[in-house]
Amino acid sequence: MRIAIASGGPAALPEWQAHFQAFDPAIEVLGWEAAQADPAGVRYALVWQPPHGGLAALPDLRLIISAGAGVDGILDDPLRPAHLPIARMITDSTPDVMAEYVLSAALMLLREGRRMALNQAERRWDILPAPRRMQDTRVGVMGLGQLGKASALLLARAGFPVSGWSRTPTELPGVRTHAGVAGFDAFLADTDILVCLLPATPATQGILGARTFERLPAGAAVINVGRGSHLDEPALLAALDAGRLSGAVLDVFETEPLPAASPLWSHPAIIVTPHYGATPSRRDRAQHAVQLIHLAERGQPLPHLYDAARGY
Repeated sequence: MRIAIASGGPAALPEWQAHFQAFDPAIEVLGWEAAQADPAGVRYALVWQPPHGGLAALPDLRLIISAGAGVDGILDDPLRPAHLPIARMITDSTPDVMAEYVLSAALMLLREGRRMALNQAERRWDILPAPRRMQDTRVGVMGLGQLGKASALLLARAGFPVSGWSRTPTELPGVRTHAGVAGFDAFLADTDILVCLLPATPATQGILGARTFERLPAGAAVINVGRGSHLDEPALLAALDAGRLSGAVLDVFETEPLPAASPLWSHPAIIVTPHYGATPSRRDRAQHAVQLIHLAERGQPLPHLYDAARGY
């Protein structure tokens, strides 16, 4: 069996090969260029943002494995073989890794992490006002799939009052939940820190925009770890500059890597992270890919396959 890797670049290939060797020595791991030069028998591809046309150049390909939970970089390839299944990288650790990111982002907003980092860079000793307490700061999680549920539950255990919103009714212990269009405005009105963990669908495109921001309490903050397409960047900047919002932590972007000229980099109220909110280790991803390959070879159902109708 052969698998082609397009994640982390050539420098990461020896690490990928070592991990696959540990879990199944029978799987031959090829770098992307080597697979393109000798594609025979390459039945699997582990990729994040593969070069356009590269997947189509692998005639024996059976399964595309995303190197992350999202698949946008794969779907962006207009030549992608549309009949091939795409397995999302949801390992056993992924929900907990995402939950830890969301909790840390909420605490950075609570403790004005961006302001303190700027003060340090300028060697400025500003005495900050007493911080808002967790128990007085309501966090609302949009999207209650695996990652959203784990995040909401960890936030609640940490001491935040937590509510959640999803397309259809969902129940979580210790979390007040809302559902559908009818429950959206009430959910927003009850949210001081808004976390977006929604899938990318036509209905969710631009959902982090002016209408949503206007319905949050004044001074609310935003964490986007869903998809870049969820965020209306000009609307966010306008809301921050007007004081309607107090801050944002952004991990996903419409264009990745985030262009150097983007105003998001330098805005004093925005923390930018490089799409790593739920990134498992390469070891964990290699182990999960091996499990997927074994299931595929036995003709068994594969977990977390991308569903175009649902958007995830």
